[in-house]
Amino acid sequence: MATGRRCMFTLINAIITALIIESQCRLHHLILKDDIRQRVHLNTFGFYKDGYMSMSMNSLSFTNGRTDNIDSSTVRLSLSLSLSLSLSLSLSLSLSLFPLSFYFNVTTDELQGLYNFYFYNCYTMPVNQDSSMSDILPFSIDINIEEKNPDSFLSAGEIPLPKLYICMSMFFFLLGTLWIHVLRTHSSDVYKIHWLMAALPFTKSLSLIFHAIDYYYISNQGFPIEGWAVVYYITHLLKGALLFITIALIGTGWAFVKHILSDKDKKIFMIVIPMQVLANVAYIIIESTEEGSSEYGLWMEILFLVDLLCCGAILFPVVCSSPLSLCFNRNDWLLFPFVAAINLAQLKLFRHYYVMIVCYIYFTRIIASLIKVIVPFQWKWLYQLLDELATLTFFFLTGQKFRPASYNPYLLLSVEDEDVEMDDV
Repeated sequence: MATGRRCMFTLINAIITALIIESQCRLHHLILKDDIRQRVHLNTFGFYKDGYMSMSMNSLSFTNGRTDNIDSSTVRLSLSLSLSLSLSLSLSLSLSLFPLSFYFNVTTDELQGLYNFYFYNCYTMPVNQDSSMSDILPFSIDINIEEKNPDSFLSAGEIPLPKLYICMSMFFFLLGTLWIHVLRTHSSDVYKIHWLMAALPFTKSLSLIFHAIDYYYISNQGFPIEGWAVVYYITHLLKGALLFITIALIGTGWAFVKHILSDKDKKIFMIVIPMQVLANVAYIIIESTEEGSSEYGLWMEILFLVDLLCCGAILFPVVCSSPLSLCFNRNDWLLFPFVAAINLAQLKLFRHYYVMIVCYIYFTRIIASLIKVIVPFQWKWLYQLLDELATLTFFFLTGQKFRPASYNPYLLLSVEDEDVEMDDV
């Protein structure tokens, strides 16, 4: 078992390292071969005044086609300011000009903004001599892009992120310390799940620290330090898996009400855990892949779909597999009125927990993303701030509702069930 875990860890580490080596982050080097897309989104970057972008196209070739009639109507580069119809720069390409260089500098405050850089391929060839239909001609390209603001290689909306992640890591560390104090104060009422919950804020804090260090090096030199990036991705993967596992275990009532997971609960974990690992792997690949590559869009769709399925899967333990299934009938009130009252209190508590999960998922997946689209380019970091604050609030409320205490309605049921069984005997 230990050997298998070590091999899995080594495999994940090797994959992450390979992805980081391949990626140049803010110093982009994109190589496409036999690509058939008409529009390639090379990059998006927010520029302040005195920021610049330099592009060097080393080669451009087409497969099975004449290249002497290429002009601006067939192949071109386009740099456009988001939400602006007045500023758009186009660069016509000719195969005789390579290597080709392009430089753009933001010289005034009016030119500040979020820019999108595209490559357009409208070069077509007839399917055959007698047909009026035509196909896009596959192309291969080798291009280098460097983007930089006056004091940072980060986009305008990402510059505050290192400080933000450091501050939020301190809050999560304090929350974890407070939770450890609560566990030590009520040691007689502590369950195994409480210690699992204790590991979550500390893992989250470590992940944020390594994320801040990763962004710090990208800000200063345009690319991450391999070791710090690997550590961040590993802690991010652990944090994501631990979060979904903890939510699902609390939903099933494990360690509180029952000490053995049912077959139904195990099936849920067999679905949730692999999907969460896949979602984190997709996130790592997206972070380590050039935006213009064809794999980038595919992994974005995989991440969205798998993350949505994970969020839906963890709701089932709370609704179906949790102590909500202990719903009572009228005879419960006649035979065991106190137990029925506890069941009712627990039912209300789980409904509150269900609402908490739904609100957390809805806010972090939808509301925060909408805010990211609405705010100006230099305030894009508000998305990360709101996401981390929502996670911190969710951790705090979950701990407050399921803290170790003898009067907690979630914890009373297992004790009362044992008393009722002894009375029946």
